[in-house]
Amino acid sequence: MILALACAAFVSSSAFAQEVTYVEDPAQGYTFNRFKDNWFLTAEGGANFQFSKHDINRDALDRFAPAFGLQVGKWFSPLMGFRGGLTYLGTKGLSYGSDAFGLVYDEAGQPKTFESNGHTYYKTKVANLGVNFDAMLNVTNWWCGYKPNRVYNFIAYVGGATYFGLQHEDGSDSKWDTNGFDTRLALRGGIINSFNVSKQVALSLDIRYTAMSATHETKLAYDCINSNLAAFLGVTYLFNQRTWTAPVVPVCPPAENCDPIRARLAEAEARLADTQRKLDECLRRPMPVAEAAPCVAPLATVYFPIGSSTVSRTDANVLKSVAATMKADTSVKYDVCGWADNYTGSDAINARLRQNRANSVKNILVKNGVKAEQLDVTTNPGNKYEGKENVYLDRCVTIQAK
Repeated sequence: MILALACAAFVSSSAFAQEVTYVEDPAQGYTFNRFKDNWFLTAEGGANFQFSKHDINRDALDRFAPAFGLQVGKWFSPLMGFRGGLTYLGTKGLSYGSDAFGLVYDEAGQPKTFESNGHTYYKTKVANLGVNFDAMLNVTNWWCGYKPNRVYNFIAYVGGATYFGLQHEDGSDSKWDTNGFDTRLALRGGIINSFNVSKQVALSLDIRYTAMSATHETKLAYDCINSNLAAFLGVTYLFNQRTWTAPVVPVCPPAENCDPIRARLAEAEARLADTQRKLDECLRRPMPVAEAAPCVAPLATVYFPIGSSTVSRTDANVLKSVAATMKADTSVKYDVCGWADNYTGSDAINARLRQNRANSVKNILVKNGVKAEQLDVTTNPGNKYEGKENVYLDRCVTIQAK
């Protein structure tokens, strides 16, 4: 009763509640997208500047060289993305030896030299075409939370690349030597300043540092590393779904006026208190002692040998006395129930034994003057007594007044 009253109070108060709405909640995070969503393609072009140990002796304006690339990538979440593509770096520098890779030659076919600090350096020019792979982190979404309409995003990335360097043929400043190339491994990292100009297109400024191996540039290798700083202006096109979906949660607005709810709650609490008082009074009353119902024992029980439904001569005499009791009051009906043990024989045999045993007892009672209308023949498929040691007591017929 207490639970029913409480439920009734709160169910009735729902009439005053506003409708529950469901909205996306960015505080719960964002779901990972499908594989075909959030792909992008970036075309980029700019300039690079090499500034390794010997390169800094060359005129700074003479070290700028073109750079461009084409990147394909995918954002797996508002924070994490990957991209891969092709990048070209036309690097210019200085080498310390005349046998360096990528030497620049004059019209007479001699390597161009550069004097600085009492040393003779050799100018180099290498066309590096590389295959790269980068892991990206959207720092803006990480620090400020994801917003689908944000114009500016700050993105950091790190990655690696393999570059194939080509040099000019001897005596040429325009023709590249395609018969030999220098393979270079590189680590790179940078930042991207991305500006969304529409839902599909973004412009970007990519500032990138590349540490490139330079083992074959000179016999006097300087840590075998060339440092390169590049700046790219890029255009990015976003494919398929471009936004992210947050988990949907229910929003339960507060009731505009809670007075009716408070009144109903107070009424329910009063009814609960009254019910509790009545319950306590009921528990303090002395409990009446109920008289035990009399145990009605069977009028008679007739036992049978295993597999038999024939009433013995002794039991037939007993049934004569039972018949006399039944005839004394013909208004009383009796249940003649056949039993069999379930530990021997099949179900079909035991069912037939129960029925035959009950019919045998009924026939003897009718033969001794009992009206057939007083007798209801039934069978019980269970054991009368539990335990295999009681199988002899299970092979019987019980006669009991209804």
